Amino acid sequence: MPEAVVTPSARDHGARRDLGSPALSHLAQPVMARVNQLSEDFWLDSAAVDTAAAVPASHLDALARAGLYGIYAPVGEDGLGLDGAATSAVVEELASGCVATTFLWVQHLRLLSTMLDPETPLSWRERLKGDVVAGRCKGGVVLTGLMPGPPRLRAEPAGDGWRLEGEAPWVSGWGLVDKLVVVARAPGSRIVSLLLEAKEVPGLSATPARLSALNATSTVSLHFDGLAVPGDRALGERPYKEGEDALAGLRLNGSFALGLTKRCCLIVGPSALDEELVARRGQLDAAAPDEMPAARAAACELALRAAHAVVVSRGSVSALAGDVGERLAREANVLAVFGSRPAIKSELLERFHATPSGPAATKRVTAPEGGTYGNACTTNES
Repeated sequence: MPEAVVTPSARDHGARRDLGSPALSHLAQPVMARVNQLSEDFWLDSAAVDTAAAVPASHLDALARAGLYGIYAPVGEDGLGLDGAATSAVVEELASGCVATTFLWVQHLRLLSTMLDPETPLSWRERLKGDVVAGRCKGGVVLTGLMPGPPRLRAEPAGDGWRLEGEAPWVSGWGLVDKLVVVARAPGSRIVSLLLEAKEVPGLSATPARLSALNATSTVSLHFDGLAVPGDRALGERPYKEGEDALAGLRLNGSFALGLTKRCCLIVGPSALDEELVARRGQLDAAAPDEMPAARAAACELALRAAHAVVVSRGSVSALAGDVGERLAREANVLAVFGSRPAIKSELLERFHATPSGPAATKRVTAPEGGTYGNACTTNES
């Protein structure tokens, strides 16, 4: 029996309504227009991206032309000069078009922050900053050294450099980015940030991960087996504090769930979901650090409900592989565990009335290799 082919229709896109973040309206008109147009262009490609091996280079080129690889670099350094609120709004808008493309682009922001940090060695800033801001040099991130618990990626001093041992699950952009900012655990309860080339070399190998959604992000697990890193690749050291997360990074990651919810609202049509979207955005924007896990969980739960509202509203066609409802539901599932933390997971389980009790409550459930899907991409850590 031939496989059913899902043909997109007008209702797959949803009638255009202004559901975007108010922070978008504060952008310069040319920037806002470019972001809105990119979102709609990406949405038209999103079904093809869902089945592609990698995010198309044309999407990344379009982001670069729009200046978004330098989104919060100062205008005087050829960036857009956006603040954290505007950056979160842009992520939300782009994610409403294509979550995979937006996710891959956000990985770059750690490299951008590093090149804008005056503590980064001047030699690297002089060599790379212009290309990083322009998107000619694209970055990925490995934050395994920040994860709580025993170190899974260790950096041991070796001469004037470092030697890396361990694993880094969920590294996105392999084959699509040029550099990796790697954060590893060093002796003496410290962490060290290193700048690596994003390619396999002796001591560094990659195993592709097959994801149920966002597979075009080219996500891999990296295996470090005594990788020698020259001393001039060190970007900086600082004390390790378990559970340390930048509020900006946790807020930014919440924009993916908001963006997916926005697209679902457009497809379903006016409903109470519209008001919930506004409320969850406001909750994330206003959250203090100790309130962020609840805000993130609320945004993820809304995205899951909104995606399933699309499934139900479209009817039996959503049972076809590749239908927009089926795809959005898969993407919402991934966002429920992306960039998560134990406190976010607990809050989300509580919303599902599934908080473990009894013996199960003491058993920690982990992602493959002990990881949590996705790196928390921050705008202000080195």
